Amino acid sequence: MIIVTGGAGFIGSNLVKTLNERGHTDLVVVDDMRDGRKFRNLVDCELLDLVDKDTFLERIESGSGLSERPDVIFHLGACSDTMEWDGRFMLRTNYAYSKALLAYCNEHEVPLIYASSAAVYGMGPVFREEPPYEKPLNMYAYSKLLFDQHVRRAEPRAQVVGLRYFNVYGPRETHKGEMAIVAYKLHTQLLESDRVKLFQGSDGYTDGEHRRDFIWVGDAVRVTLWFWEHPEQSGIFNVGTAQAQTFNDIARAVIAYHGRGEIEYIDFPDPLKGRYQSFTQADSSALRQAGYDAPFMTVEEAVPLYLKWLEGTTGLS
Repeated sequence: MIIVTGGAGFIGSNLVKTLNERGHTDLVVVDDMRDGRKFRNLVDCELLDLVDKDTFLERIESGSGLSERPDVIFHLGACSDTMEWDGRFMLRTNYAYSKALLAYCNEHEVPLIYASSAAVYGMGPVFREEPPYEKPLNMYAYSKLLFDQHVRRAEPRAQVVGLRYFNVYGPRETHKGEMAIVAYKLHTQLLESDRVKLFQGSDGYTDGEHRRDFIWVGDAVRVTLWFWEHPEQSGIFNVGTAQAQTFNDIARAVIAYHGRGEIEYIDFPDPLKGRYQSFTQADSSALRQAGYDAPFMTVEEAVPLYLKWLEGTTGLS
């Protein structure tokens, strides 16, 4: 039995689909389904069960336990809203929940592979898995860093891996709304108006030239599963391409795919000033030293795949 928390979400549902493609159908997805539209991410997946996140937590904390010992828990569930400032909610949802899962995994010697976030690095400019470079700008990032620190102090009896995903994009993210990555937003904007909107320059960057380490969700899933296949590896690792590309690169890829469209640069929003990652680029040294040697797709390679996938659906993911 394989457990995927956040399995109806973006990376989680892509992980579930890939596990199905690799022959695994004994999957228990744990998620908060109050937004029932997320079911669309799972309609083409085969599951053993779908469990509410609070019910699952009660089972592992109450002593009633699970029906059987899991082979692994992929813990991808979290509130990822970078504009959420309810600290009590974020600590309960992202930090305390994760600590309870780690305690369960430690007691039963179950591998735990969980989602951290590149947001812990704040403005950078160094993005390396070491405390001097961890400077979160929002409550979401801080909640992730707190659990990373907890893991560093722990003495686990099984594999524990924290994955600091950078700017992941691809299928099954439309339910995220404003938290969806820019490729999807630009695609919908272009279909509506033949224009795509990017921020004007700030923080020393010219219009549309803010840079992020954009990683295709398929690559992020492959890294995640690679760690499960290599149980001797534990620790906290960046999951990014180690190459920063501009928002203009994304926009040009979207325009090139559709064969039409123009870029419009809009005012930089006041609420984001001082809280915006203008540049991210993963230091992938630790990942490569662990033995992961597969290449990563560029924006120019992956964005057309994403848009082709979107056009092959009914707009739901």
